[in-house]
Amino acid sequence: MTTKMILLGCCAFMNTFIVTAQTIPARLSKAIHEMEADGQMKHAIVSLMVADVQTGKTVYAHNEQVGLAPASSQKLFTSAAAFELLGKDYRYQTIIGYDGVINNGVLNGNVHIKGYGDPTLGSWRWKETKPEVVLGKIMAALPKTIHGHVLIDDSAFSIQPLPGGWIWDDIGNYYGAGSWAINWRENQYDMELVPGKKEGDATVIRSATPAPVQNQITTGKKGSGDNGYIYLPPYSSSGFTQGTIPMGVNSFTISGALPDGPAQLAQELKQQLTVNGEYKIHHHKGGLQHTLTTIYSPTLDSINYWFMRKSINLYGEALLKTIAFEKTGFGSTEKGVELLRRFWTERGIDKGAIKIIDGSGLSPQNRVTTDAEVKVLLYAKTRPWYNAFYQALPEYNGMKMKSGTIGGAKAFAGYHKQYVFSIIVNNFDGSAGEVVKKMYKVLDVLK
Repeated sequence: MTTKMILLGCCAFMNTFIVTAQTIPARLSKAIHEMEADGQMKHAIVSLMVADVQTGKTVYAHNEQVGLAPASSQKLFTSAAAFELLGKDYRYQTIIGYDGVINNGVLNGNVHIKGYGDPTLGSWRWKETKPEVVLGKIMAALPKTIHGHVLIDDSAFSIQPLPGGWIWDDIGNYYGAGSWAINWRENQYDMELVPGKKEGDATVIRSATPAPVQNQITTGKKGSGDNGYIYLPPYSSSGFTQGTIPMGVNSFTISGALPDGPAQLAQELKQQLTVNGEYKIHHHKGGLQHTLTTIYSPTLDSINYWFMRKSINLYGEALLKTIAFEKTGFGSTEKGVELLRRFWTERGIDKGAIKIIDGSGLSPQNRVTTDAEVKVLLYAKTRPWYNAFYQALPEYNGMKMKSGTIGGAKAFAGYHKQYVFSIIVNNFDGSAGEVVKKMYKVLDVLK
């Protein structure tokens, strides 16, 4: 091949690349307008922001400054800020200690279990956090005989476990679990139900701890899946269930949110310890005099992996309160939100573009812009912890991106090749599955 032929070939390739690159905005515009013309989108709002991941320059923007409900794509804000403010090697601590005096294996005083919000304590996701491992560490540290109380110290975080704005249908179920300074088993439990023989039959609770008093879940069609809901608010011992589970199975398990995480830990300790005093949850600081052992969580980058991959709302709320605790000495959702919004405002995002009230995106009252989500992703790309952040993102449609789904809202935000993007749809009609197909069709332009 001659030099001239090589040069002509290179020029042809470059021209093709330039033409293709130049048509991306036009192709995105066409795809968005086709999507908006779809009957399912008649009353919907569609927002899309695409930028060049290297330069940060806008490739295409449509309704990018409109605040929309982002659902779990909002976790990007919490995740990136936690990496920066806490550090990827941050570990939670749970301190096991006492007041009084230990003589010959006898404690004359109180046991203290002081929490700082570890959302992994008793989690099944890591070998070292499993309930039996944690309980074993606590038992091994304590003296054989205790003349005093067991005090579960929940004072580092607010007594309010839930953010404002979470809806009644969510808060009794596992994805609506509250966040305390002492969390246990990810503050969730399983309820095993036995369906009836035919559709409409009553169901029976085979096992659950705690168990709502009134079970109103009935038997649904075969293969209909989990449509059962638990209504059990924080600190309550009385609730009920509604909805359906499918017939044709021996049993079916749904997962609920513990109404009191610290109390559940106390209950399980009570089954293993013998003490002369009581088991108490207290929200006032002080009393701990001596440390026996400290239980550490996995590092934040490992916690964030599950936070993003499995979209665990508890982790987002714990991280938000932890940011508040580390910066102010007290963990509350309100203070965490204030600090999170300030963090991103200082990095070039208008405060009005991130009107949020939680750390996970579960509240339907949250509003963010696609422009803001893209700015978060661009910021993360410049940071030393970016690789851990990127690897935690799930893969959908052949793209690394965080998804979000709540009633009437669907979102995706992430990276693909030289692009960073965010797409949010609110108030669509019909099934979310069909909307996802249409969103993928728009994003496929970037492939």
